[in-house]
Amino acid sequence: MSRSPLILAVALLLLGACDRAAEAPVQPASAGESTSTGEVVRQFAGTPLPAMQFADPDGRTLDLGAMDGPVLLNLWATWCAPCIKEMPQLDALAAELGEELRVVTVSQDIRGAEVVAPFFAKGGYTQLEPWLDPETSLSAHFTPEGALPLTILFDASGKEVLRVAGAYEWDSPEAAALIRESLAPR
Repeated sequence: MSRSPLILAVALLLLGACDRAAEAPVQPASAGESTSTGEVVRQFAGTPLPAMQFADPDGRTLDLGAMDGPVLLNLWATWCAPCIKEMPQLDALAAELGEELRVVTVSQDIRGAEVVAPFFAKGGYTQLEPWLDPETSLSAHFTPEGALPLTILFDASGKEVLRVAGAYEWDSPEAAALIRESLAPR
């Protein structure tokens, strides 16, 4: 799928403006804010998992288009407070669902491994891998406005089932039930 260079440039500028210096604080969470602010939407159902490749800090590659089985794709960044809150929840969800679903988190930090590797080391995640997208191509593809977190569920055939733009309680029984129900044969 080709994109206009202007659209891609605008998306990169929007995302780049949100990336912060290492010493700056993360986005503040509002006092009293609900944990789940994201809404489950199905209007993009049927959209294919893009055939894009990403690397981790060690240089291993991930080809989204070649993935087998259901995938929960999470776009996040180290400067995004709701994203940071979701990471341990996504790690717990990945442990709970095991072989039923692969949880793939792809950082949209333009500074890539420089900020993501220490974040993962500090977090001690056992199920998640630190995939990097410093060019923010996934954000440009799925959310040109750069809204994070964005989590998209794809079925075993690589077609979108649902997405959640914004925070969600991924370690809740409701989240696991939503995923299982959404992936159940009809």
